[in-house]
Amino acid sequence: MNKLLVVMILAVLVSAVGVIEAKHQSRKRFVALQALEKVRDQMNVEWGQLQLEQGTWATHSRVERLAREKLHMVNPKMDEVVIVEQVEQKP
Repeated sequence: MNKLLVVMILAVLVSAVGVIEAKHQSRKRFVALQALEKVRDQMNVEWGQLQLEQGTWATHSRVERLAREKLHMVNPKMDEVVIVEQVEQKP
C-alpha cells in the first residue's frame, strides 16, 4: 500500500508540473499574440495614413499644378484643338 501511495503522489506531482508548464507556455504564447496584434494595429494605422497621403499626392489639382509649374504645360487655345473622329471600317 505504501508503494502505491508513493507512486500516486509522484503521479500527482508530475501532473501538477505538467499543468504548470502548459499554463506557462499558454501565457507566453498569449503575450506573443498580443505583441503581434499590437504590431498589426500599428501597421493598419500606417497603411491608412499612406493611403491618405497617396490620395493627396494624386489629386487632380496637384497634378495640374505640377504640370503647369514643372513641365510648363498649358491648356490649348480653341484654334489649336483638333478633333479626331473614329471612322468605322466595313468588313
